This record gives sequence, C-alpha cells and structure tokens, in this order.
Amino acid sequence: MTTPAPYALRAAERRDLPAIAGLIHELAAFEQLSHVCEATPAALEPQLFGARPVAEAVVAEAEGVVIGFALFFTNFSTFLAKPGLYLEDLYVQPAWRGHGVGQALLEHLGALAVERGCGRFEWSVLDWNEAAIGLYRRMGASVLPDWRICRVSGEALARFAR
Repeated sequence: MTTPAPYALRAAERRDLPAIAGLIHELAAFEQLSHVCEATPAALEPQLFGARPVAEAVVAEAEGVVIGFALFFTNFSTFLAKPGLYLEDLYVQPAWRGHGVGQALLEHLGALAVERGCGRFEWSVLDWNEAAIGLYRRMGASVLPDWRICRVSGEALARFAR
C-alpha cells in the first residue's frame, strides 16, 4: 500500500456541497441504498448553511480534493439532561481507507462533543460492516446489541402524521 498525500480536516463550506453530495451518493452505493438517495447540493445547502442549519459537516481534504466527510447534528439525552452529538454519516473514499482518515474524523467529532459539553457521541453501523465495527470497538465504542432503530419515512410518514 502506498502512502497517499497528507490530508487535513476542516469544517465544511458551501463550496464543498458538490463534493459532499457526490460522497453521499458513493456511500449510498456502498450501502446498496442508491435507490433512496436524493442528496443534491441544492437540497443540502439550507440544511447545512441556511438560516437554521440542522446539521454540520467536517471534510477530509487532500491536495484540494474532498476525500471524506462526517455529517452530524446535536441531539439530546433526557437521562443525562445534556446535548449529544449524533454522527449521521461518515464516508472515506476507498483509496483513502486504512490511512487513518476515518479514525481522524471520529476523533475530531469526539473532541468537538467534549468541547461542547455533550454527554454522548453516538452513531449507527450496519451489522454487516465488520471493518467499521472493528474500528469502532478498537477506538473504545460500545456496539449496543439491544437497541433497534425505528424509522418512518416517505408516504408512511405522511400516513403516520394523520
């Protein structure tokens, strides 16, 4: 394995929207979920940079090219009575995997959670993604066996709301 060029982490900027949208589509393909991916720069812009942003992103960049990202938002723990940081998605392009980019993004968000006084830093992982699960465990994360994600979206959400 050759050593790639150095990379740096930084807060995402509006100019990164096309790259982030592209990486989201790469992630969707990796997770075999391209059929539900609707991310575009225009759809992401108000969510990340609008009047009331609901999420933030950090990008990993090498030689002026965005090679990975982490998209996250603040949630809240009623039991701890503190905010938390929830990592919605993290993706590193295949050529950069195994070079510490994903771990650096996770460590960056962990430090941000501590800096912001969060009681938790959480995320989900697909049960078949053994490489990611192994990394998370090596970093000290607990993979909770007894929690399941509940989701209502699309037309089902419209019916749910009635």
